[in-house]
Amino acid sequence: MAKLLRDKNILIMGISNKWSIAWAIAKACYEAGAKLFLSCVDEKTKLSVEKLCEDMIGVELLICDVSEDEQIEAMFDDINKSTDKLHGVVHSLAFAKREELEGKYYDTSRDGYLLAQEISSYSLVAVSRYARPLMQRCGGSILTLTYLGGERAVPNYNVMGVSKAALESSVKYLAADLGEYGIRVNAISAPPIKTVSARGVSGFTDMLKGYDERVPLKGIIGQEEVADTAVFLISNMARGITGENIHVDGGYHILGI
Repeated sequence: MAKLLRDKNILIMGISNKWSIAWAIAKACYEAGAKLFLSCVDEKTKLSVEKLCEDMIGVELLICDVSEDEQIEAMFDDINKSTDKLHGVVHSLAFAKREELEGKYYDTSRDGYLLAQEISSYSLVAVSRYARPLMQRCGGSILTLTYLGGERAVPNYNVMGVSKAALESSVKYLAADLGEYGIRVNAISAPPIKTVSARGVSGFTDMLKGYDERVPLKGIIGQEEVADTAVFLISNMARGITGENIHVDGGYHILGI
């Protein structure tokens, strides 16, 4: 994998700390030879990410709050000042109010529903729109992160599961629209992983325990396995794959229990 992404420019969105799946993907892409652009939601997060990547050469950090189109557009304008080609975008963004991730789904508030959809699903649409001019010059790969809760009803996942379902559907529609420009769009369905955001889901520990007990491939499937798949999907080796949701969960999604 040492040269799989050599001379490729990759934007990774959603790093917040060292446990982030996005950070594992960033490290894997860097080791595969990519030039990295990393986006952070605000200055505080940017300072944390700067410390993580202080030993990486040539990494550019940007700030982007995806709830504002102006910030998304400005981010890609900044990238265009450094390069006229973008080969990959990793969208690892999701958010819901903590109180929406417990209890009954029918108790979801209107504001909570709209916020989760805006950040977790619509942001992929907006990012893809502004990324297209840079990506169509070389073809490329847009990749997002999802979870089985978008396909099945997972206790307490609630509005986030519905947002992931919308995200997965968006992958298909975007893949259909962007294929003419040589741009591929795919998703990785990750397993329950101990991240800061995952701990916001009520009963996450029980969810993780149930996964560990039943998953066909025993052993930990975590950030590194997801990151390796991300590198593959971004690379030219996956040039014939688009519109897919690749499950990197040790086979858990195939079970009926």
